[in-house]
Amino acid sequence: MFIDLSVPLNEKTPLYPGDKKTQIKIGSTLEKDYYQDHYVCVGTHVGTHIDAPSHMLSGEKNIDQIALEKFSSRGVYIKVDNKFDIEAIKKISIQEEDIVFFHTGMSDQYHMSEYFEKYPDIPESIANYLVEKKIKIVGVDMCSPDHPPFPIHKILLKNNILIILETLRDLKYLLETHMIITLQMISLTIYTKQG
Repeated sequence: MFIDLSVPLNEKTPLYPGDKKTQIKIGSTLEKDYYQDHYVCVGTHVGTHIDAPSHMLSGEKNIDQIALEKFSSRGVYIKVDNKFDIEAIKKISIQEEDIVFFHTGMSDQYHMSEYFEKYPDIPESIANYLVEKKIKIVGVDMCSPDHPPFPIHKILLKNNILIILETLRDLKYLLETHMIITLQMISLTIYTKQG
């Protein structure tokens, strides 16, 4: 069974405050050009995306410098009820190189301002615990695992948890599948000077 955890990308995709609007325009048409394509102008952090270390840390790797092996591993689903709880998380079997998904329910508010304003921060104690466990990726159904000045991003990214998967949806289906989760991501290699 395959489950798409990404949000749709279009001109109505909600934006983090201050991000530029997504534009999708017709580039060529079958009638005029004998083929069809579109021009897409979108920020690299709109919708479901991965943060490279260079997104928050000077001199660190861009997304195109990360080996594809980093994007595939066993997944661990963690339901977050009301708040993040380090003791509850320590009871879950988290292994080295796992991809940990935190389901907070924030994706239910994706088209509301609360989604970008009232999301919970992952506590530093949990970020440090995930570093100790040597996981690969943290995935959240929020726009970010923290608020400015983004201490959780920095803890994870500087400690070889190279990427943070943000703005996921439908994480509830991972629980309902009752099977081992294997995450496969497809990379769109865009060369930039930042993450």
